[in-house]
Amino acid sequence: MAVVARSLALLADAGHMLTDASAIGASLFALRLARRPASGSHTFGFKRAEILSAQGNGITLLVVAVLVGIESVRRLIHPPVVRGGVLVVVAAIGVLVNLAATQVLAGADRRSLNIEGAFRHIVTDLYAFLGTAVAGVVILLTGFTRADPLASLLVVGLMVAAASGLLRETGRVLLEAAPKGFEPGPIVAGLTAQPGVASVHDVHVWLITSGFPAMSAHVLVDPQADCHDVRLKLERLLAADYGITHTTLQVEHAQPGLLSIRPYGEDGGAQPATSA
Repeated sequence: MAVVARSLALLADAGHMLTDASAIGASLFALRLARRPASGSHTFGFKRAEILSAQGNGITLLVVAVLVGIESVRRLIHPPVVRGGVLVVVAAIGVLVNLAATQVLAGADRRSLNIEGAFRHIVTDLYAFLGTAVAGVVILLTGFTRADPLASLLVVGLMVAAASGLLRETGRVLLEAAPKGFEPGPIVAGLTAQPGVASVHDVHVWLITSGFPAMSAHVLVDPQADCHDVRLKLERLLAADYGITHTTLQVEHAQPGLLSIRPYGEDGGAQPATSA
């Protein structure tokens, strides 16, 4: 129908819907992979398949946006004849289809970046069809055919916004940056405030996949403290206050006179410093 209407906006919407279908298919496949148990060398299983799928969605959106953006500029300079009536009818159908799809995905668990990626695809498509429908009405009423490539540029902007958000969030996971709400500083402050804890350093907080935070740290406790009891209490604190249930805490007794511990974050890290 995009060819019949000679509309780039509809063609952009069609390309976007094609990537939507691929994204949803990849998301479903990634969800199945993520449920597989850990085995062999895959000690965390395939949980990050969801993150890879979400990043693939973002990259696909960005590539399509670039291609449509180039053609939009070309058509702004040399606008073709566009059939506004066909544009309005097809765009209206697209709006209805995407409204239904948006309602279905809105009820899903969007804490998963994979599901969130598919949802952003659909919402972006909905706005794109709305913009295309408006362009069709403008062409019918005024004959201003440049409304079509202008609507295409709107689609491009929406795709770039959705893609950049997905790539930024999945990039943080793949680079193992501390996720939002799990900043190491406040967590370390909470741990060091516990009785018997002398220092917490070599701290790493990251996401295995959406909703699966993990943490490792080296904890020094007072010489008279019970290492095992302190570790259990810290693990319970991390689970209750921060939602971190996958932890690796190396707990040892501090040795007075041998170690001078820098506060977390000083000099760009949280490493123990040996004193002369």
